[in-house]
Amino acid sequence: MEELGAPATDRQESNKHEDRDEEERGALQRLLTSSSAKAIRSVTDVGNMGRRFRPPTGREALKCLRGNLLTLLTVLGVLSGIALGFILRRSRDDPWTQREQIYVKFIGDIFLRMLKALILPLIISSLISAIGSLDISLSGKIGARAIAYYMVTTVCAVILGIILVVAIHPGKEENKDKDFMENAESRNVTTADTLMDLVRNMFPPNLVQATMYQYQTVLIVPNYSAEDLAENKTLPLHEWKMRFKFEEGTNIMGLVVFSTVLGVCLGKMGRSGKPLLDFFRSLSEAMMIITNWVVWFSPIGVCFLVAAQILEATDIDEILNNLGWYFITVLLGLFLHGFILLPFIYGVMTRQLPFKFIMNMTQALFTAFGTASSSATLPITIDCLETKNGVDPRVSRFVLPIGATINMDGTALYEAVAAIFIAQVRGLPLSLGNIVAISITATAASIGAAGIPQAGLVTMVMVLNTVGLPAEYVSYIIPVDWLLDRFRTTINVLGDSLGAGLVDYISKAELQNMPVPASLELERVEHEKLNKQDKAGTSFDPDLEWHTTPM
Repeated sequence: MEELGAPATDRQESNKHEDRDEEERGALQRLLTSSSAKAIRSVTDVGNMGRRFRPPTGREALKCLRGNLLTLLTVLGVLSGIALGFILRRSRDDPWTQREQIYVKFIGDIFLRMLKALILPLIISSLISAIGSLDISLSGKIGARAIAYYMVTTVCAVILGIILVVAIHPGKEENKDKDFMENAESRNVTTADTLMDLVRNMFPPNLVQATMYQYQTVLIVPNYSAEDLAENKTLPLHEWKMRFKFEEGTNIMGLVVFSTVLGVCLGKMGRSGKPLLDFFRSLSEAMMIITNWVVWFSPIGVCFLVAAQILEATDIDEILNNLGWYFITVLLGLFLHGFILLPFIYGVMTRQLPFKFIMNMTQALFTAFGTASSSATLPITIDCLETKNGVDPRVSRFVLPIGATINMDGTALYEAVAAIFIAQVRGLPLSLGNIVAISITATAASIGAAGIPQAGLVTMVMVLNTVGLPAEYVSYIIPVDWLLDRFRTTINVLGDSLGAGLVDYISKAELQNMPVPASLELERVEHEKLNKQDKAGTSFDPDLEWHTTPM
């Protein structure tokens, strides 16, 4: 009788499990339709694919190809430019004249002109909208901690990059820029003059003038007599007569400072400042769309820039050697910052092992590497933080959007290294003031960098302009930029994630005194259920469209 009754009992237990699964399925479906779960819902397909381990369908393969089309075209453009450059270089024995090189580089110059045209509207609108949109209403302390963390780590990344590029010196002098050298030598300024000019340019007297000119101190060479020169009776630099002038070139520093102040002001004004803030938000979105269009032109522009660079080069082996050392320097800097410095800060502040936290972010990091976009990775980053690292949704959904906008540690490090590397290759002298200017501009440029692939090229041109380096020198780093873009995006996402975890740990007291929205409370309960299922080695039905795969 017991054997006959066993199947009936099993059926009853099975029905109970099915009823319970139906209830859980209904709760999850209601959760997925709530507005607070929209970000997590977008990563469903990724989680399901990882759990089923099935080969991708033709549609999925096509979708993946489209998502990486820009990268593939950029690589094709680099390879085509290398092939075109060597074919033209070996087509005759005589070297190519400057005019002929300009003909080859013409399309690449058009691409650089488009990048330069984007600098002012993109950086100004991005800074104002990003800073003005910072909503500190959740908690003044939480917002202040997040911003302080992001600013400190970005500055640390820039300093680390500068130390490495100066110590390793990847750019061995290839060909001095005579025009730039003559201009640099004619100034004969002291370090104090350079630093004072840097501060003066932060406060331009005319904003319209700042879009076209920079303030500059020039020391006039004294008229020494032949006897004075023979007896070496010369005056020290600080006793030379000074002359002040406005040199042609955009005053990026002044515009960045003004944009920052205006953004803070609009954020403080609240409702009365909303119309102007909405204008800059719309302008920022429009400029990001235009930037995306221009970036799609990059494969063609890169092709001709690389070809022209090969024609101009006197020693191809030296170029490849410099580029290899530059690549190693950037990767070393990104590794030290992302996997040594940031985990150290997290470990010291939280007294927890950072590498377990990082391991739980593996899916987000691989997605960042694959998409080369911190904005596109944001939903998966939120999912990993909340479901695997237990970060409070009130923190993750407040801090991460800020981080995806203003925290670009990898980009800041890369731009500082690239600017100094280009100066080294061209044999251009950089004073202490120039290096300080690069540091500040790289930090500001990383804040204004759009979260789209290869947008760092736009801000890279801005950093070069700050120290007077021609924009066409960006062609030195283009051949490897497409790959470095993926590494620095990964570090950007890692920095955002560790920052959210750190702020969550420090803000426990504030979070306990804050009311939890009903939607987030329901989500927290469901996350706990998911974590229990993960620990038990089981998961919900994949058809629930919820990612529960343990990493």
